[in-house]
Amino acid sequence: MKKIGILGSTGSIGTQTLDIVRNNSDLQVIALAAGTNVDLMEKQIREFKPSFCAMWTEEAAADLRVRVADLSVTVKSGMDGLLELARLPEMEVLVTAIVGMIGLRPTIAAIEEKKTIALANKETLVTAGHIIMPLAEKMGVSILPVDSEHSAIFQSLNGEPKERISKILLTASGGPFRGRKREELTEITVEDALKHPNWSMGRKITVDSSTLVNKGLEVIEAKWLFGVKPEQIQVVVHPQSIIHSMVEYADGAVMAQLGMPDMKLPIQYALFYPDRRPMNEKRVDFYELASMTFESRIQIRSADLPWLMRRLMLVAVCLQSIMRQMKRQSVCFLTER
Repeated sequence: MKKIGILGSTGSIGTQTLDIVRNNSDLQVIALAAGTNVDLMEKQIREFKPSFCAMWTEEAAADLRVRVADLSVTVKSGMDGLLELARLPEMEVLVTAIVGMIGLRPTIAAIEEKKTIALANKETLVTAGHIIMPLAEKMGVSILPVDSEHSAIFQSLNGEPKERISKILLTASGGPFRGRKREELTEITVEDALKHPNWSMGRKITVDSSTLVNKGLEVIEAKWLFGVKPEQIQVVVHPQSIIHSMVEYADGAVMAQLGMPDMKLPIQYALFYPDRRPMNEKRVDFYELASMTFESRIQIRSADLPWLMRRLMLVAVCLQSIMRQMKRQSVCFLTER
């Protein structure tokens, strides 16, 4: 029985992780954490029976305590609650799917306690990759990527030493605005940005994907995860989202991971690595697919964002943190008004 905790259990990655738990009886959820969605958290507690739960605000935690008073579960709040969850001695794997820099300190705490990290929180490496990766190496902790692109790279590497990597080919669908001219973007709305052509994701990451900010962050994340130089990371537009990313080796061979655009696959792979479990999800039908296409650049206003992120890796880490926080505040302004 593998015991797991989930930071961000009411979000997109968190709920899909729980779907995987439903289909695998040898996974046990012992801890859950969320922001303020008390209704869904109560349902999750009653179904999965965790012993520990954390809500971001004390108001939400107080409400939840009343609702689950009939159950044997400890409910804490705030950063202290997240840190306590991360250090639970019985937990083996921590799924870090919480949004924003809030996930950084709990991730560090879990690494210090030698928990395996199933990483779905980009901010952790974007803002503190220089801290996280050396700490994980020191503690002998595995950082298993949950992002589809980074999971694909991880699978394509399959234990190969980084010295054999020529470059990483990070794929991007291009989002809902691919192919639009600059003047066509002046009247777009948040609703337009939320209509991703391939992926079903949370609101924040969907908006980030529409502007390509998300792809830029993935460039930084890949640099830290796989120990490559910024110039070894190339973004390739692949509108069908079947090839999730590739690795080109020194001899010219290219290894790729293919699959349907479904986050459950990389989540499950991280939870059971190095094992592979059956999944009852849609498979790629190559006869139906017929072709896969690729483009070298995206003709929209934010086409240079992945390039900008590579340049940011060459300057102070603090500038990355500032830019990340500015971007987060702008998305919150758009989606919460």
